[in-house]
Amino acid sequence: MGKKDDGVNERMCIVTRESGEADDLIRFVAGPDGSVVADLKRQLPGRGCWVKAERAIVDKAVARKLFARALRADAKAGPELGAEVDRLLAAQLGGMMNMARKAGQFVTGSTKVDQAVRSLAALAVFHAADAAADGVRKIDQARKAASFLTDDETEIPSFRLFSEGELEELLGQNAFIHAAALAGQAGEGVVKRAIMLEKYRGGARVGAHGGAGQPNQ
Repeated sequence: MGKKDDGVNERMCIVTRESGEADDLIRFVAGPDGSVVADLKRQLPGRGCWVKAERAIVDKAVARKLFARALRADAKAGPELGAEVDRLLAAQLGGMMNMARKAGQFVTGSTKVDQAVRSLAALAVFHAADAAADGVRKIDQARKAASFLTDDETEIPSFRLFSEGELEELLGQNAFIHAAALAGQAGEGVVKRAIMLEKYRGGARVGAHGGAGQPNQ
């Protein structure tokens, strides 16, 4: 069947039975070998189904064997699917960070991040989960000071999704301790994907490689 099966009216989580926006759901399809595959870009052919973008919900879909019924196929989803989706979301975020860096919309280093925050150029800041408390505290102070310059006094969001080691594995030589996404399409893409990954991990914040991130500051 074609993609018309996945229209707005059909975009409903197979676990919660709640309809939602595409950015709040993950599309899954059955791969050529019958395994269930996450279609993050929503481009793979064939009948798809949707699951709320939360690790606990994906795990429930696996445990209840809901994919085969939803995909109308002998689709197999193993217990590792939830972790695989986490890895894919993390890789997608890493790729967008590299793209934003090349576009001049992602800066690293505590000094540049502090400047970006205080000048209100930063859309969001990122810290390694095991970054030194003093460095994080200084940028938090900048975020607090910058909030007073905005109309609604909202602080720039902060993410701690990966340890330093995970960042090195994800980004190679582009790994960072402190970073900031700046205004622009690529920078906005970084923030969008960071929000989705954090939401997917929920309260557990289970890392892509077994580590643990931390919630927003």
